[in-house]
Amino acid sequence: MDYDSDDNEVIESATVDLGEKGGLSSCGYCGKLRNLVIVELMCWQCGSWFHESCITYQLGKLVPFMLNYTFTCKNCSTNGVESFKKTQAQLRDMCVTALANLQQQAMAKEKESRSGPYLFSLQRDIIPFLEQHWEALTTAARRTTQSWHATLQRILMKEVDSSFAVEETRKSGEPGPHHPFFGLLTSDLTLIRPIADTPGGWRSPLSGSSQQQTSGKGRGAKRKMPDTTAGNKKARGDMPAPKLHGYPVDHPFNRDGYRYILAEPDPHAPFRQEFDESSDWAGKPIPGWLYRALSPGAVLLALHDRAPQLRTADDRLAVTGDKGYCLIRATHGVSRGTWYWECTIEDQPEGSHTRLGWCQQLANLQAPLGYDKFGYSWRSRKGTVFHESRGKHYADTGFTEGDVLGIMIKLPEKNPVSRFPPTYKDKPLVKFRSHLYYEDKDDLPEAIKNLKALKGSKILFYKNGKCIGEAFQDIYGGTYYPAVSLYRNITVSVNFGPDFKHPPKEPEFRGMHERCEEAMVEQTLADMTYFVENEGKLRLDVFT
Repeated sequence: MDYDSDDNEVIESATVDLGEKGGLSSCGYCGKLRNLVIVELMCWQCGSWFHESCITYQLGKLVPFMLNYTFTCKNCSTNGVESFKKTQAQLRDMCVTALANLQQQAMAKEKESRSGPYLFSLQRDIIPFLEQHWEALTTAARRTTQSWHATLQRILMKEVDSSFAVEETRKSGEPGPHHPFFGLLTSDLTLIRPIADTPGGWRSPLSGSSQQQTSGKGRGAKRKMPDTTAGNKKARGDMPAPKLHGYPVDHPFNRDGYRYILAEPDPHAPFRQEFDESSDWAGKPIPGWLYRALSPGAVLLALHDRAPQLRTADDRLAVTGDKGYCLIRATHGVSRGTWYWECTIEDQPEGSHTRLGWCQQLANLQAPLGYDKFGYSWRSRKGTVFHESRGKHYADTGFTEGDVLGIMIKLPEKNPVSRFPPTYKDKPLVKFRSHLYYEDKDDLPEAIKNLKALKGSKILFYKNGKCIGEAFQDIYGGTYYPAVSLYRNITVSVNFGPDFKHPPKEPEFRGMHERCEEAMVEQTLADMTYFVENEGKLRLDVFT
C-alpha cells in the first residue's frame, strides 16, 4: 500500500487533522503514518518513530507524547533486539506531555483548526491528568502532599512566551474559578520529541530543561559539543575531517532549533595580531568576530542542512531518500529577482515519491516540502502542489523517472528581507571534529509572526521544457532555497546551471549558479559593516 496518497493530505480548504497530516513521518517498522492518538516511541539512534503496537518489547504503562525515555529499535540495535528505558521525568516535562494530550483530545473534537493556543485549567485539567497518569509519566514516587501544585504553577510561569501560553484572568481582569489556564505555544504536536541523554543525543524543542537541571552542566553539555576554547595544542586524534567540495564530511546537523554555520579565520578582522599576542585570552572562548561564515565555492546540496538519513552523492548534486518524507536544501538562497533550477528523477522504485520546490531556512527537515508555512512544493504523485500541508490540483499528471523538472521563483525587489545575509560574528563558536562552527538559535514563533504575503511573487514549474503554469502567487516574503523532499528510496539529481537541459524561453531568469559570487560579496559587505558599527566594542574586548 502507498501511504503517500491524497487520502493522507489536506486538500483545498479542508480542516487540518493532525492525525492525518501529510507532514507526519512513517513508522520505521510498518511504514504507516504516525498516529498521534496512540503511544509512539522515537529511536534515539536513527530518529525514526514506531507505533507501540509494532514494538515487541514489553513497554508497560505509557501515554502519548512522553519525553523521558530512551528507545533503540531493532534496526539500530547491535544484537537486533529492541531496548527501552523510562527515566525520571521532572514536573515541567510531565506538564508538556499532559498539555499535548489535552490539546490532541481538544483538536479531535473541533471541526476547524484554531489560530490561537489551546488553554487548559491548571486545577481542573492539568493536575488531574498528571495524577491519573503519574506512574505512566515518571519513575518518581507520587507526591504525598499537594505542595507540588504551586511548584508546577511557578515552573510553567517561568517559561511563558518561550514554551507555554497563559491566561491568568478573564477579560474583565478578574480571575475565574478555574484560572490560571496554560497551553503549549505550538499547535504542531509532531515537534514534541523525547529527551535523549546519550552520546550525540537529540532534544525536543519543547524539552530539555529538566535534564539540564538534573545534570547541572547546561545546554552546551547536553548536545555534547566539544571544547570551544582557544589554544594552539591539538588533542590526540583531533585530525581534520575529510571534506566534500570544501565542507567536512563529519559535521553537526541543523536540528532541534539550532543552526551550525562552518567558520573560517577572517583575514580582515581588526586587532587580530593583538589578540594572538595577548596571554589574557588563554583558555577563553574564541570571539566570533575573529572568524567569518565560510562562503561555499559552488551552489550544491547542503550537507549540514538536510535530514541526516538522506544520502547525498559525492558531487553533492544528487540525493537518495530513506523511508518517510524528509528534506534537503541547497547551499544558497535568493530573495529578489527571477531564479531557475532543474531536477531530474534518476531512479524511482515503486511506491517512492518526491516533492520539489522552494523553502525558507526554517522549513521542517523531517517532513515533506510544503508541510509548513515556510515551503512550497510540487509532488510527483498526481502533480499536486502543497503549502501548509494543504494540497491543490495543479497538473493533470505527476512526473516520474526520466522526467526533467524546472523550478522557477519570482521575488519582487520590495521583498522586506535584508539584502545582506546574517554576519554571525556576534554568535558563539563551537568546535566539532577540529572545525569551528557558529551556533545560531531559531526563533520559530517570531518568524511565523513576521510572515507577510509578498505581492507579485510567484512560483512556476516546468516539465520536460513545458511550462505547467503558475503554482503559487503572493507567497510569503523571505529568502528561498531550492529544496527537495523524498519519500522512500527515490533518487533525484539537481542542476543549478549554467547548462540547463530545458532553459525557459521566457520570462528572463538567472540560473542558481550565479548566486555563488553574489553571496560571497554580500557576506563580505555584511561582515565589514559589522566591524564598522562595532569597532569600539571590539577594541575593548581585546585591550581590557
